[in-house]
Amino acid sequence: MKTDSARGARGSRLRRGLTAASALALTSGLFVTGGAAGADDASPQQARVDNPYVGADVYVNPEWSANAAAEPGGSAVADQPTGVWMDRIAAIEGPEGKMGLREHLDEAVSQANGQDFVFQVVIYNLPGRDCAAVASSGELGPNDLPRYQSEFIDPIAEILSDPAYADLRIVTTIEIDSLPNLITNVTPRPTATPECDVMKANGGYVDGVGYALAQLGAIPNVYNYIDAGHHGWIGWEDNFGPSADLFFEAANANGATPADVHGFIANTSNYSALVEENFSITDVVNGQQIRGESSWIDWNNYVDELSFAQGFRERLVQAGFDPGIGMLIDTSRNGWGGPNRPTGPGPQTSAEAYVEGGRYDRRIHIGNWCNQAGAGLGERPTTAPEPGIDAYVWMKPPGESDGSSEEIPNDEGKSFDRMCDPTYEGNPRNNHNPSGALGDAPISGHWFSAQFQELLANAHPPV
Repeated sequence: MKTDSARGARGSRLRRGLTAASALALTSGLFVTGGAAGADDASPQQARVDNPYVGADVYVNPEWSANAAAEPGGSAVADQPTGVWMDRIAAIEGPEGKMGLREHLDEAVSQANGQDFVFQVVIYNLPGRDCAAVASSGELGPNDLPRYQSEFIDPIAEILSDPAYADLRIVTTIEIDSLPNLITNVTPRPTATPECDVMKANGGYVDGVGYALAQLGAIPNVYNYIDAGHHGWIGWEDNFGPSADLFFEAANANGATPADVHGFIANTSNYSALVEENFSITDVVNGQQIRGESSWIDWNNYVDELSFAQGFRERLVQAGFDPGIGMLIDTSRNGWGGPNRPTGPGPQTSAEAYVEGGRYDRRIHIGNWCNQAGAGLGERPTTAPEPGIDAYVWMKPPGESDGSSEEIPNDEGKSFDRMCDPTYEGNPRNNHNPSGALGDAPISGHWFSAQFQELLANAHPPV
């Protein structure tokens, strides 16, 4: 695999119709073994490229694109690539008249038109899913690992391995908001939930992620990226190293090996600012270090997603992952533009005033995650923008809700989470702050027009 210096060159925008950029990455990569994980045949099948996004266009989901284009001003971003979410078993075939996985892949082959092309898919249906946030709880119970394997992962692997799709570079985001919960939301942490304690005890998350990595990693044109949380969650000393070690454990579980992991993705479906330009973690203001003296930063070691992703990549390599792993950062909703965006640092009267006045991320608390008021579209999907970063991506389709703001009966296994209620005053995971959520929101994954309009208005860079 190429060194980090090869990842650092600025790449092309990920739009359909672009001329293929550098072919440098097309001739190097790692070899994967033939057949299912653990098969005796270890002969190389096909070389993966170092960075699947280099020289490739990326799939534009026609269903999301139509929703975006139907909004006033939405046509300006309707051609952007977004992730396709497999968030329940029915999504594989396509629920309620929507496109299934094969239909999306067939459309991707058509869009590729024989050129190098990336298809992004989110694998998101673990047993006991999202044990600390019921808005995105899933259809499978905590002991349903056998169903997850046979009814969810196996059918997806069968489809992705179809020779009809062999020329696509299939980027998978593996199980967002799962493994980090086993570090931060289990006993004896004050943020522990009984549900997370169960999933740690029964091994469902570790074995589920391991199985997904093994089965999908055995397909030569699949690139697995494990979800790595975000800086406000994993950037603390108590979480940083233990999370990397747990990811390595999962990459060696249930048939998987670290070779099944091409990289990691940060900030999936979240709002953390890409770069906080008005302060850095080492700043001292009026004799006060902002780390420890600012309530926003507290004792976190990171202030934004780019520094976190690059730092966490180094720690993952220390844990045992290949030095050539790459990072993705989801920038779909972390722009924080609009009239409230600071134009410079805050007052230097105190560390608190300095950070509060200068921070781009305007959430009430960095633990707030549901349909955040004031958010904007972030950097457009871009290839190899910084060292160690394979791409900025819109893995979460902008305008799709994080969860309903009130109880809405549904057949998707999704419950009402008070963090999506704009009147909620919080819990230990957001230090008992208001939720900061927008009202009148539908259940997670459903189109939320008011949110999309706000994301457009507050986009940075502006639309």
